[in-house]
Amino acid sequence: MELEIILMFAVLLTTVVLFAFEVFPVDKIAFFIIVSLALLGLVSPEEAISGFSNSATIAVLALMILAIAMEENGVINWLTSSMGKIKSLPLLFMAPIFMIVTAGISAFISTTAVVIVFIKIINRLSEKFDIPQSKLLLPISFAGILGGSCTLMGTSTNLLVNSVAKNLGAEKLGFFEFSLLGLTFLAISIVYLTLALKWLPSGKNKDLKEDYDIGSYTTQIRINAESKLVGQKIEDTFLFDNPDISLLKLTRHYQEHKSPGKYVTLKADDELLLMCDLENLARLNESEDLNISEEKYLKAPTSKTDAGDKKPQSSDIEERVFVELLMLPGASLLGKTLGNLRDFMLQDVIPLAIKKRRTRIRTDNRLVRSSADKLVLKPGDRLLVEAEKQHLSSLNAIENVVILQEFEGTTGASEFKRYFSLSVLVLVIVMAATGLLSIMVSALTGVCLLLVTGNLDLTTVYKKINWQIFFLLAGMIPLGFAMNNTGADMWISEQLLGFLSGRPNWVVTGTLFLVTMLMSGVVSNNATAIIMTPIAISVAQGLELDFKPFLLAVMFAANFSFFTPVGYQTNTLIYGIGNYKFKHFLVIGGILSLLLWVVATFLLTQML
Repeated sequence: MELEIILMFAVLLTTVVLFAFEVFPVDKIAFFIIVSLALLGLVSPEEAISGFSNSATIAVLALMILAIAMEENGVINWLTSSMGKIKSLPLLFMAPIFMIVTAGISAFISTTAVVIVFIKIINRLSEKFDIPQSKLLLPISFAGILGGSCTLMGTSTNLLVNSVAKNLGAEKLGFFEFSLLGLTFLAISIVYLTLALKWLPSGKNKDLKEDYDIGSYTTQIRINAESKLVGQKIEDTFLFDNPDISLLKLTRHYQEHKSPGKYVTLKADDELLLMCDLENLARLNESEDLNISEEKYLKAPTSKTDAGDKKPQSSDIEERVFVELLMLPGASLLGKTLGNLRDFMLQDVIPLAIKKRRTRIRTDNRLVRSSADKLVLKPGDRLLVEAEKQHLSSLNAIENVVILQEFEGTTGASEFKRYFSLSVLVLVIVMAATGLLSIMVSALTGVCLLLVTGNLDLTTVYKKINWQIFFLLAGMIPLGFAMNNTGADMWISEQLLGFLSGRPNWVVTGTLFLVTMLMSGVVSNNATAIIMTPIAISVAQGLELDFKPFLLAVMFAANFSFFTPVGYQTNTLIYGIGNYKFKHFLVIGGILSLLLWVVATFLLTQML
């Protein structure tokens, strides 16, 4: 084996480990790949950055922008507006309807954007009608993935397989060329998942206070001059020792101290914002000589001039509510701890608690509020904040964060914007499906039409676009060049050919499908597609068989990693929200993956 191939495999192995154990965010891993390949001389400088100008990368970016426009202008909400009407149906009928609608929309709009909308819908139904959301979230995530696999523009994986294959001389895939296969897989999956509902958790729905173990009151107290707290450090008081009382804010002379440290000395007239239950409120009132108000947080004067002669009036009292925020990949709050989040939040928004999603390394789902400096936000985590109800719409300004609760502000998009945006989407689909324009050009044309007519704001796009996906694609594409340059793809193909030569076609197809599917459960589906597509083409050439079934095997298999919560972005999002365990994906998703593997092997073999 040549040195270049060994270096190529070293980069591949390192990439797989980084993906598998989530050592770094995927965009950082992408930069590692670009730099490593360039420094080792496995690609030219031009090839190293070729991913940023690749047609598939630009097409995915344009499609993500279109998805943002559809969400902002109320198109997705409008398409799903009737879902609340099925609340009275049994789960055996409700779940298939949710899956069919999710899959249908995901075939043309970003799967992640569609699933996020359905997460909100299911969350509201769960709160209002006690429908167990864990029975619906996993099925709609799987259905979104399956629906996206039905068209060429449905997922970035499909576009990548098509792009890499064209660069290697294979015939490009048609827009609806494999839709019948995709619909077959979808139909089988809907039947199976409906029957598997009984194995999904069905615990009692919890509201925010139960879910986060929050007391009944968030209240403000003023320390009297006679209080025992005067002159004491926070660490020496009940504020530090009592796990049922949380100190959220200290206000001294109208100067706010968010998350005050344990060494701060308390003084007379200090105002403390506390979170506790009624029992502790009564105990404080009796024993600590404090002025306690059961009203919500009082706003301090905004100017120093007013601060000297004006006290907060009752008119300054604002209704404050608890809001749950879901962290998406690329969110601006990722990597922040509960201790330093306050410096990054909007004014008057108080971060209270973090609900961690489970990972393969961290399998518990406990809420930890005592170690605020160690608890770091990651994709899929939920952050509980307290905010003024009338200012909730400002939370939408936080990048890649989804408001999960029912009292978020409704979209103000007009009917014209909604219908015009939907017309643009239909136009994009028609132009791409008929071959009049490529998917990249048609998607860019759609974005341009929305911008020119004022139906899309680039400021919103910059905040909501998932840049991690863009950089991941840009970083992974040079990996395909490197495998071709070093001959690593040919070496792997030769080993596979040595094993598969002389065997029936169904063994060849099934092996390629299984290897791709298992790999996509460890690394991202996009990375898997880029690595496996050149290998699939080389195997087809070596066996003198048609390319197309092999390309479709890679495309579908890369998407069908249902057996792990990290194989696809939507699975990561619903992992913690639905209170699933890893076994739910391993068993229910694993059986589905094996079922689709058998069916796909049979159907794709018929094409050879």
